[in-house]
Amino acid sequence: MSLLLSLFLKLSAFSLIAFGGINALLPVLYELSVTQEHWISSQTFADYFAIAQAAPGPNLMTVTLIGWHVSGIMGATIATLAICWPSAIMIYFLQRYINNMQDPRKQKAIQFAAGALAVGLVLASAWQIALQINHSYAAYTLSIATIAITVFTRWHPLYLIAIGAALGVLGFV
Repeated sequence: MSLLLSLFLKLSAFSLIAFGGINALLPVLYELSVTQEHWISSQTFADYFAIAQAAPGPNLMTVTLIGWHVSGIMGATIATLAICWPSAIMIYFLQRYINNMQDPRKQKAIQFAAGALAVGLVLASAWQIALQINHSYAAYTLSIATIAITVFTRWHPLYLIAIGAALGVLGFV
């Protein structure tokens, strides 16, 4: 099977389980692109994720960058289309079904359940990625401190990014 066809089929299948967005898919995407297919290294995955988070626009840029790494512009285009088309079609029909429901309580229940599922998947994904990319006690400490500061203070996230960048430049992480 050609590399581009493999990229398209695998990412299309992942799109169907990307409930909560690409961030919910990150551990599976990491497993595919780094461990199974060896398209990129662990560090490159972390770099692409950081670029996607820093750039404006949708979080699917991680997938686009992996596709670009695999096969240039054509790979980026195929990866982006593959991750978008199945879930877009599924959501279109699911939303029509929910909107046509007669009982507003059932509609609300489905919407709240979907929101809770998405949040849970994103948190589980963040945990798995942290376990895969943190390679030292300093990195784990920084991750835990960032979570604590985010939960218990009202600091702007840019302060945390600046602190993490400074610690990285100084060689602590």
